[in-house]
This record gives sequence, C-alpha cells and structure tokens, in this order.
Amino acid sequence: MSHTAQAPVQTDRSLPDLGDTRTAFAAMSDRDLWQAYWLFKIIGNPTLTAIGSNLSKLALALHLPVKGMIKATIFKQFCGGETIEGSMATAARLSRSGVGTILDHSVEGQEDDETLDHTTAEILRTIAVAQGRTDIPFCVFKPSGISPVQLLTSVSDGKALDAEEQREWTLVQGRMETICTAAAKAGVPVLIDAEESWMQPAIDAMADAMMARFNRERAIVFNTIQLYRHDRLAFLKASHAKAVSGNYHIGVKLVRGAYMEKERARAEEKSYPDPIHTDKAAVDRDYDDGLRYCAQHIDRFAVCVGTHNEQSTLLMADLMEQKGMPHKDHRIWFAQLLGMSDNISFNMAAAGFNVAKYVPYGPVREVLPYLIRRANENTSARGQTGRELGLILAERKRRSAHGR
Repeated sequence: MSHTAQAPVQTDRSLPDLGDTRTAFAAMSDRDLWQAYWLFKIIGNPTLTAIGSNLSKLALALHLPVKGMIKATIFKQFCGGETIEGSMATAARLSRSGVGTILDHSVEGQEDDETLDHTTAEILRTIAVAQGRTDIPFCVFKPSGISPVQLLTSVSDGKALDAEEQREWTLVQGRMETICTAAAKAGVPVLIDAEESWMQPAIDAMADAMMARFNRERAIVFNTIQLYRHDRLAFLKASHAKAVSGNYHIGVKLVRGAYMEKERARAEEKSYPDPIHTDKAAVDRDYDDGLRYCAQHIDRFAVCVGTHNEQSTLLMADLMEQKGMPHKDHRIWFAQLLGMSDNISFNMAAAGFNVAKYVPYGPVREVLPYLIRRANENTSARGQTGRELGLILAERKRRSAHGR
C-alpha cells in the first residue's frame, strides 16, 4: 500500500500538541526509553524480526530458558502481564496519567470446546474486574477466541452446517450471549474485535443481534469496523440505519485494519476481488469520513476511535470542538495499543479527552503469536516504526538538553 501524504487537518488552538514528547514519555525512565529505542530499531528490520520470531518460537518449543529475555523486552513493551492481576500495575501506571486500560486476553489459535469455554470465562473475569472501575472503561474479545475459525468462515459463507457444526455454532452463540449479558449487567461496554473478511459476516450478524438487544439505553456492545476494506464505510452507514430502524444505540470501534497481506493473498489465491483499498490515501479518506459520519449522528452513536494516526485523532477532536462537545463526552473514546503511539495517548489524556490503551495479557508462551504479529505489523508499517523512533530520539535529545 503506498504511503500518500495526508492533508493537514484544520485544527483549533485548543487541540493538543501530539508532538509533545515530554508529556508522551513522562512515565518512562531514561533506561525505559533506551530499551524501547533498541526494540523498535530491531522491529524495524524485517530480517531481524523474522529471525527473532522464529528463534523465539523454536526456543519456547524446546523449553530453552528464553522466557525471561522475551518478558524483559518485547513482552514488557506490548503486554501488561501474564494475568489480570499481574496487569494491574500497568493499569495503575496508565491511570496516573489519565489513561484507561482495556484488558485484552491475547491468547490465539486454540479451538477445542474446553479451551473456548476457558477463554470465555477469562473474558467474563475481565468484565467482573472492570465493573465499577473508571480506570477500565471497556472489555474486549476476539470472536476467534470463542469460536473455531473454520466455523466462522462456514457460517459467513452461508454453508449448510452438519450436526456437529450446528452443535458448535449453538455453543458459540451461547458464549457471545453470555459475554454480552454479563457486560450489560455490569454496565461495562464490550468491544467485539474484527477478524478477516471471510469470517466477518458471521461476527457482524452476532454483533447486530447483541446491539439490538443490549444497546437500548446506551451503547454496551461495540462492533469493530476495519476501514481499509472498501465496503466498510457503506457498512457503517447501513449499521446506523438498522439501529435507527430498531431504535437502539450503535457502538463502533473504528480501525484501519490489520490483515492486509493475508487478505490480498487469499483473494488472489481464490480469485475473488481484493476487499482492501488500493492505496493508503483511500483508507485514510474512508476512515476520516467514518469519523465525520459518527460525529454527525452522535445522538445514535458511541465511538471508540482506534487509531495510531495523529491526523485522524486531531480530526475527531476538532469535530468535537465544532459540535461544542465536552472532551469527556462519554460517547467518544480514543484508543491505542500499549507500547505504541504514547504521543497520542498521553497528550490527548492530558488535554482532557477520554483515552484508553489496549493492554494485552497472558502467559508468555501463549501470547507469543500475538507478539510476533505485533512485530510483523510494525515491520510492514515502516512509517509507524520510524515515527516511534523519531519521537523517542526527540525525547532523549530534549532530556539531554534540559533534564527530565
């Protein structure tokens, strides 16, 4: 995807300075900054990332003593801890800067009934922990954590299910209902993550049903819309029309997307049209138009602005200013991943906006696929890695000149 330059947003003087590195890295020691610098340097090198990923997987498979090294480096940067309890120190640190925590159980790729039920129970634990806490504003889960991937694909394709598949699908729908019911009772909004396009229709159908049921008074259930797909802006508008017709509120998390190479490869292999926009400029346009649409219809929407893009962040802040909305309006949140785009998270929080970090957690061995995906995404999004390095370098230079 080509990296076309973005047009600058018409900003108000009251909008935050996302280049303020002192605020962005206030919670990081000089040593933390140095470690983050070298980690992003390595992640920015595709060869080193590939070698490191493969060696890490091999070492853990052979039970070599590398867990400590992984935990002290990439795990420390991108994960809160191995358990919910172990992540509470990270949540407390973020809270001191006015940033919320979204506990994200990041164990992937396990599909038997027992494991899927265990994952569901873990999601329910995050809801129980979040209940009544202002520092944990959302819970989140991946549908592939509560359903076999192939089953989501078969249902999305409209295939007739055999008896065993129907049994499994009934269980999946039950898990979804259990999670959303618990979220509604606890008053904790829950974000349903997006997956690849070939399994998304089944997820969208479940999310719509849960929103119609639980979003009567306010948005509790949020669906995720990946706007690097060229059909998703239309989907956003259709979802809004459905909510108006059904008289319920619509919760959306807007993201650009995370599966571009995978999507394109599968479309080519199976000879169907590529679902992804042809260039980054088109993605940026749809994303920003999605923000404008939500702001225009904010009486019906609640929005989690999931982005590492400074221009889109400032656009939504500007739209709020234009509508006279308070920075703390409960319907609009900004969210980034732990360990990335601290310049957005902490500067937006310092300016009084609602901000939260995705805080992945889980045993090192089981979270490794997530960490490898995170590293690979950073490698492919070279602009992101370069931006992180540039901000860290700017802060180290500022500290050397002025101190902390």
